[in-house]
Amino acid sequence: MALFDRLKDQAKNLQQQAQGGRGTTTGGHGQGGSRGGSRSQLVGVLKTQLGSLKTELKSGAYRDASMAMCALVAAADGQVDAAETQQMESLILGNEVLQNFPPEQLRQRFHKHVDQLTRNFPQGKAEALQEIAKAAKKPTEARAVIQTGIVIAGADGHFSQAEQAVLREACGALGLAPAEFQL
Repeated sequence: MALFDRLKDQAKNLQQQAQGGRGTTTGGHGQGGSRGGSRSQLVGVLKTQLGSLKTELKSGAYRDASMAMCALVAAADGQVDAAETQQMESLILGNEVLQNFPPEQLRQRFHKHVDQLTRNFPQGKAEALQEIAKAAKKPTEARAVIQTGIVIAGADGHFSQAEQAVLREACGALGLAPAEFQL
């Protein structure tokens, strides 16, 4: 049950940060521990945490970084087909927190990154990671970008190694420890 204890601590810390409290960061929980926990349960907990922060996540930096993150997750295996793009767009538009933003803004930013990743994956990936890094200024938003990526990646019930790898790279761009997110 260590995984759920860590997630509860993380949720409490994120809520304290959102309320202006001095909640500690989740550093120190880096023991590799129970990676074998249910990913669908992790996704559910992260979805709930994000929902509780909905009123805090309204900045353009969060929106743009989240769309770059979603595009990276969609293209994690190096390619993106039309059906995958459509499915990802549905997930984005159905995401409770992302409903803070006009759907057309989300589509435009998501497709911009998907197009860049499709044309030249290494360059598109570098540009997406630069966009993601802009959210590092606000720790709550930075963590929310990773959580959004995990929720989107896990929505289909399959969390691939390639998706985990791009999420770890995004953690690096944001100055966050991947272990904090069970990556």
